[in-house]
Amino acid sequence: MNPLNIELLPRYSRVKRMITDRIDSGEWQPRHRIPSESELVRDLGVSRMTINRALRELTLDGRLIRVQGVGTFVAEPKPISALFEVRNIADEIAARGHRHSAQVLILRKEKASADIAQALGMKAGDPVFHSVLVHAEDDVPVQIEDRYISPAAAPEYLEQDFTTQTPYVYLMAAAPISEAEHVIDAVHATPAERKLLKIEPNEPCLCLTRTTWSNGRHVSYSRLLYPGGRYRLRGKFKAL
Repeated sequence: MNPLNIELLPRYSRVKRMITDRIDSGEWQPRHRIPSESELVRDLGVSRMTINRALRELTLDGRLIRVQGVGTFVAEPKPISALFEVRNIADEIAARGHRHSAQVLILRKEKASADIAQALGMKAGDPVFHSVLVHAEDDVPVQIEDRYISPAAAPEYLEQDFTTQTPYVYLMAAAPISEAEHVIDAVHATPAERKLLKIEPNEPCLCLTRTTWSNGRHVSYSRLLYPGGRYRLRGKFKAL
């Protein structure tokens, strides 16, 4: 862009251009932690509001990742998760050369609500296993996995250590998937979900709802929540 035209841009746009120029030139590599808002205010001589808007828009554009309480980083190309296939998130992360970790928030037996019972082909009030995990890639949260399991399909589910293996690994051994249904929605995370994913209040999320069967028997009903700025879902099929 002509320098004269740059001067005509609003200040927040000029800040955005300065940051993207450093990213595009390779000066700031993916995962590079950029200066804090206070440092940018000092170095660029603009208001905090201007800096905040520039960083917010670059985050929505997928150029930056803002991790609450940690800092702002140059984003890598968005990881792609399979849409029409059921894959192990730990394997997807390892394939990118990164480290997977998981935090188990809930692992217990509950009474199925009417909605969960319908999804799993059981009666309301029947026992159901419930797990909630936060999956991270190099310590950055990338997915909340909220999963309900039919005890008949996976009776030893509650005995597993899901910090060392994912629910996917156990379920594929206990009740191999023969059929799956996926529904995708663009959603806003709840305040509690935003805290777990360490995302900004205005960051959109992708929600993949998945129901699985094994040889005609219901196995699981899951809600997988991804930060929209860190992930994309891709599907491909071939007509017979």
